[in-house]
Amino acid sequence: MQTLCSKNRWALITGALGGIGRALVNEFTNAGYKIVATDINDDFDMPENIHFVQLDLEKLVIDEVYANEFYYKVNKITHGTGISTLVNNAAVQILANTRVITRKQWSTSFNVNLSAPFFLSQMFINDLESNSGSIVNISSIHATQTKKQFVAYATTKAALSAMTRNMVLDIGSRVRVNAIEPAAIATDMLKAGFIGKEELYQRLEMFHPLGRVGTPNEVAKLAVFLSSENAGFVQGACISASGGIQGCLSDPM
Repeated sequence: MQTLCSKNRWALITGALGGIGRALVNEFTNAGYKIVATDINDDFDMPENIHFVQLDLEKLVIDEVYANEFYYKVNKITHGTGISTLVNNAAVQILANTRVITRKQWSTSFNVNLSAPFFLSQMFINDLESNSGSIVNISSIHATQTKKQFVAYATTKAALSAMTRNMVLDIGSRVRVNAIEPAAIATDMLKAGFIGKEELYQRLEMFHPLGRVGTPNEVAKLAVFLSSENAGFVQGACISASGGIQGCLSDPM
């Protein structure tokens, strides 16, 4: 599938300043890719060889002029060669009960978590085809199993996984599209939620059959693999990275 060596290939990574995002940047860099990193935040402290572009994904969905401007920025950075890998990693996790979630919360969830990955994929499809490229969507275990107050987040992730499977029917063989569905990942954000709750964190770890939660690097390494020629026959797959928790019942026994 991939005919160019990785050192001549560009990876576009959204949500690059988050825990998984930073791991993605590091792992794709280690694999020899050149990186265009995006995030809604502009607290940029990445290495100088990373090309950072601030990006508001919700605005990209709503404002076509803004979206086109972003495309031309990326095209200029890649000197017209275009990207060969798109990693749709950025997401918002708005927690609210079905009874009280607002229209704004619902629409923001869908704009960032689902519509932005779709329109970015559409926007760069010609570049990806020219480079025999790959799209990797970072979905979630919530695509299939979720819990209270996750109705918006879980619905967007279920749709993102479905989009991954369905998009390949239109795209065909020139671009591979796959998704990763991680369970709990030990990002700084996750750990911050358990400060002073060490026993609960240990219970979370032990609930996973592997006895621990995942690491951002494990998700990132899987994304690099899915973008490589070694995964040349992997198409339209939604791969669980759950440490086995996907097969567990939440049973008081």
